Amino acid sequence: MLFNSFIFLTLFLPPALAGYYLLGQRMPRVAAAWLCGASIVFYGWWNPAFVALLVGSIAFNYAMSCAIVAAPAQSARRRWLLGLAITADLALLVRYKYLATLLTALVHASGIAPADWVAHGMQDVILPLGVSFFTFTQIGYLLDCNAGIVKERDPLGYVQFVTFFPHLIAGPILHHKEMMTQFAQPATYKLRAENLSIGAFVFTIGLAKKLLFADTIAPFADAGFAAPHELQWLAAWGTCLAYALQLYFDFSGYSDMAVGLAKMFGVRFPLNFNSPFKAASIIDFWQRWHMTLTRYLTAYLYYPLAMRINRSRALRGLPIGRLAQRSTSGFLSTVAVPTFYTMALAGIWHGAGLQYLIYGLLHALYLTVNHAYRAWRAAAQPAVAARTAGAVAAGTATALTLSLKARVRHAGNVLLTFVAALVAFAFFRAHGVGDALALLQGMAGLRGIEAPDWPAWSTANMSLGGWLHLVAGRSTLALQIVALLAIVWCTPNSHQLMGRFSPALDRAAEGLPAALTWRPSLRWTVAMVGVLVFCVAQLHGEVRFLYFQF
Repeated sequence: MLFNSFIFLTLFLPPALAGYYLLGQRMPRVAAAWLCGASIVFYGWWNPAFVALLVGSIAFNYAMSCAIVAAPAQSARRRWLLGLAITADLALLVRYKYLATLLTALVHASGIAPADWVAHGMQDVILPLGVSFFTFTQIGYLLDCNAGIVKERDPLGYVQFVTFFPHLIAGPILHHKEMMTQFAQPATYKLRAENLSIGAFVFTIGLAKKLLFADTIAPFADAGFAAPHELQWLAAWGTCLAYALQLYFDFSGYSDMAVGLAKMFGVRFPLNFNSPFKAASIIDFWQRWHMTLTRYLTAYLYYPLAMRINRSRALRGLPIGRLAQRSTSGFLSTVAVPTFYTMALAGIWHGAGLQYLIYGLLHALYLTVNHAYRAWRAAAQPAVAARTAGAVAAGTATALTLSLKARVRHAGNVLLTFVAALVAFAFFRAHGVGDALALLQGMAGLRGIEAPDWPAWSTANMSLGGWLHLVAGRSTLALQIVALLAIVWCTPNSHQLMGRFSPALDRAAEGLPAALTWRPSLRWTVAMVGVLVFCVAQLHGEVRFLYFQF
């Protein structure tokens, strides 16, 4: 079941909300159980066979968490239990996400005909819905149990935490501390009109992004990536930009819908998407793109390895922290190594295939260069600050020039970050490394630059009507790209639009004019209903989210 479907909007959501709040008035625990049941129905609608997998994963991980907490702290038994649980969870991911690809690669490398069981494993495997998200969520819980951070031990709250349907398809990756505490409060289950109005508005914003922006530009991206070896310069850039914008509005739309739906049930989600294409550096990009994944990777992969490296250096009498970053060897060991380790695993997490590993390694390279630049800039900052202060003291005109230069520099940094992300997206979307390199060759102009008014594909023996159709299609693509980039770079996002009414757990983003900030009023309600009706009219068929089945 998808958020952008008639079934969800008419047959699932209204009864789920009604039962939740009717039961929640007097029996919060029963309302919690109702929500768990509704979430299981939501999960099983697409493929009921995987409900047993989800339920089994929850039962196993909760039992292992109890065993880990019961074991003495810092004991070998606790470490063995944690290792066993994480190994089992990762084995589940390998079975469904990577086994077919690994077996295919081994067979091709050996050149030997596969045995029957290998051939069976090489067949396309249907990936369980959201398997990465509910698995990583539970691994984080186990790690926190081992560290003594977990305080909530309610089994019903744990099931809610894992199965709560708004995050089940594509995140955010939740943390038990911020969710189980909300589920434990009886006030969460009390009906409040404010929760419904705010949640419905944010959900509508997300639905509009998905249906009106992401889905309309998707055919251009699909057509280009279907034949990347044939694309010249304009078509290659159009394809890559189309996919980047499709992914942006698809993921942003889903994130908004998830936050809005959670708020309808009285729950606040962490912000997961915060205008990443406005980022002025790749570090800033990852603080805005899939923010809960960044938080997860930082807490459970990057920091543990970085701390281990720093402890090892300290025992050998070597500098650590910022002092270590002043030397090349220190920077490589304390920053580059944990960055490449973390982003390589992040790339593999997104899917099986060498192209996903390259996607992660590209971002690791970007981040390492960005950190190196920051370290160099920090060392040179006193001299820069002195020159800036002297220029400001010299006169207002010079200060205005500096301000203009700063804005131009910021715009250049945003554009550079965006182009770097585009190069990585080529690998993220392509069917293989060869297709990604073919697209990048086209973007580099190695197949020539077509005339702006001429189709990128062959027009031999093409009728006048077909030629006009291609020209009109390319013109439409150019207009869509310009319009969507203007929305991305020049308009506020939903978190900013909601101001102090934002349902996200993050600090409210205030500062917009009052006329642009949401308020509980007839004007905003009419606008929401109008957009919602228009979007529902576009629901001719279900189009999956790009993070569906991750």
